[in-house]
Amino acid sequence: MGFTLFDKIWDKHVVQILKDGPTQLYIDRLYCHEVTSPQAFAGLRERGLKCFRPGQIFCMPDHNTPTHDQDKPIVDPVSKRQVDTLEKNAKEFGLTHFAMNTPDNGIIHVVGPEKGLSLPGMTIVCGDSHTSTHGAVGAVAFGIGTSEVEMVMASQCILQQKPKSMRINIKGSLGKGVTAKDVALYLMSRLTTSGATGYFVEYAGQAVEEMSMEGRLTLCNLSIEMGARGGFVAPDETTFAYLKDREYSPKGEAWDKAVAYWKTLKTDEDATFDKELTFDAADIAPRITYGTNPGMGIVINEPIPSHGDANFDKALSYMDFKPNELLTGKKIDYVFLGACTNGRIEDFRAFASIVKGRKKAPEVVAWLVPGSWMVYRQIHEEGLDEVLTEAGFEIRQPGCSACLAMNDDKVPAGKYCVSTSNRNFEGRQGPGSRTLLCSPLTAAAAAVTGVITDPREFV
Repeated sequence: MGFTLFDKIWDKHVVQILKDGPTQLYIDRLYCHEVTSPQAFAGLRERGLKCFRPGQIFCMPDHNTPTHDQDKPIVDPVSKRQVDTLEKNAKEFGLTHFAMNTPDNGIIHVVGPEKGLSLPGMTIVCGDSHTSTHGAVGAVAFGIGTSEVEMVMASQCILQQKPKSMRINIKGSLGKGVTAKDVALYLMSRLTTSGATGYFVEYAGQAVEEMSMEGRLTLCNLSIEMGARGGFVAPDETTFAYLKDREYSPKGEAWDKAVAYWKTLKTDEDATFDKELTFDAADIAPRITYGTNPGMGIVINEPIPSHGDANFDKALSYMDFKPNELLTGKKIDYVFLGACTNGRIEDFRAFASIVKGRKKAPEVVAWLVPGSWMVYRQIHEEGLDEVLTEAGFEIRQPGCSACLAMNDDKVPAGKYCVSTSNRNFEGRQGPGSRTLLCSPLTAAAAAVTGVITDPREFV
């Protein structure tokens, strides 16, 4: 019997399997941001320990960074303290630190792949659930807790139970106006937010193979929202083309050797999964959420269901929606383009393709936030800034922004935000805020009309 790709990567990183216990797994890359790392550094300090392999640890503030005036001191005292603390800790422990307002900064889950820090066959962890994003390059990447961050710092290893394996096949090609974000929202609605609990998911099939790296990064980012431990895509020519000549990617002969190995990273034909599911791309259309978890979503031009699980009534009450109500034509207040889910250059290209030659609806507040300074530069190099500015939009500075209410970009109570981020929990974007998750195309359509609109009308 053959091996799955997950087995191949996992087994290569096993240091030992403890009797009647977890696996000691070697970790290739640890990413640290300012929110979950302070306690880990404090733990090392208390025990008189250093980081075992500091060259494999990279630090970056992103959750608390403001998306304007980054050249000035952070006004919010809590955010300032967290950002400053990360910088001090990185310096004390000799770690690479991509400081705020430098060309290397952004959201760690955007910067890691675009710098070539995240590579096929790696094990990658971070104290953040959306670490699964890095699985798009063909890595086993997952979020960990603060005590586990400390464990990796001290030993470059972690104790983990091996997850079960699942393969999700998407056969056929995606239709007009359908993006990787719509695929993820579709899967969450079908599997629910707990349907992949205990599994590590491999995405496969024609639709996945045809996705760009940006699309795959979006898809893998949202694996955690199905309850999965992580999600990934087998590396292929799309992966290699994306990673070639990146700052930290192998160079010269080392590149050729790496690609030769990466080409072996695929599931054997006779391998079996603990669970395997197949969906048809033809069944996937532009989607939007109506409730308070990412699985509560519908095709954008279809009505809200008439009933649901135990949380259905509570969610509709919070969102001030009704069963069987159509969302298209519903007035919105805010639009957010960004986050580690949809803050890449392809997302800005998609948004710009809709708003080009049109104007932002005057009543809509729009936050367009690149996922990194590299994306920010690409926006200007490609002239997307002119398209967006002409349409009445402002491009903000990189950061997590309105994905979560941990910085200045908060949606006011009762307001509706059409968002390309990853979670629509109660208060996620600000106390009392109401979030509708969607793709950059759908967000752009809402931004120029002022109401929820099917993006296929503009594509």
